[in-house]
Amino acid sequence: MKTTIKDLGEIELLNRLKRFMRCGQIDDDLAEINASNKNLLINTDLLVENIHFSEKISNAKDIGWKCITTNISDLICSGSENIISFTVGLVLPPNTYLEWVENLYEGMWEAMQEFGGEIIGGDCSCGETKMISITAIGEKKPPRLHRGNALPGDYIVSSGFHGLSRLGLALLTSEQLPSEVLISQELANKAISAHKRPYPAIKALKALIECKPTSTTWRAAGTDSSDGLIESIRGICQSSNCQAVLSKTSILKDPDWPEDSIWDEWILNGGEDYELILSLPREWAEALAKKLKSAQIIGFIQEGKPNIFWENLEPINIGKSHLFQHF
Repeated sequence: MKTTIKDLGEIELLNRLKRFMRCGQIDDDLAEINASNKNLLINTDLLVENIHFSEKISNAKDIGWKCITTNISDLICSGSENIISFTVGLVLPPNTYLEWVENLYEGMWEAMQEFGGEIIGGDCSCGETKMISITAIGEKKPPRLHRGNALPGDYIVSSGFHGLSRLGLALLTSEQLPSEVLISQELANKAISAHKRPYPAIKALKALIECKPTSTTWRAAGTDSSDGLIESIRGICQSSNCQAVLSKTSILKDPDWPEDSIWDEWILNGGEDYELILSLPREWAEALAKKLKSAQIIGFIQEGKPNIFWENLEPINIGKSHLFQHF
């Protein structure tokens, strides 16, 4: 018979989870961070079962990986490449199997082995629905990427492909595809992996730092494309009070992506791709596109009320039906 959380109780559950942390780390009701002379960036994400994750399409290890990597992506797109630590808050129904919780932490552990950081504490409680709250802490160093840092004349750079995670979700849920185009098994595998095990754009951030021209300052605007490519650009425009002009021919597509234009909707608005979207001085953008093979200049920033246009001045409008709504 499998052990449940109710069988263990809170104290024994915490004792079982101590193996994922340093000795003595959670013996108190707080966590100690030794970070003298460091400025920190802190991010918190709350994931709710059947809204942000589902056991029908992802196992506990994949969910644990995604919990950590989505938080890391928020740190990366703010300019932090040094991931320090995480706290984990859990709400669990009493009949949750211990095995599920341990596998959740195994997935978190795997992500931290890849990207850095350690679990330094958290909390757990009883509830009707599984909820996972992750607080991630990273070191602040130049460049401090911020959505409000864009200026007219900047080039817009995407660090990689979009649409894969949205396709992966459709395949995992047997959702009807946009058209009857036959997709390759290679594309299907990449898409499912992109959805279940997203990979934050840490290589893109490192390349951005390494290729900065000496003639430019550290000013740069950035975000990730967790809410979709167009929505991420819209966020930069709104925070920086400017406009974006995009080139349709420059939007990156996976080499195996269907040619049917109806599939472009998932590229523009699919979400959960976790690529870096940057607004950079021209010289820096060109240097990044040259250094990072996956990066592409896809448009530019100009003066004007916040809006996004194609290069023929056709406005890009998104209805609410295309966007993830938290409420």
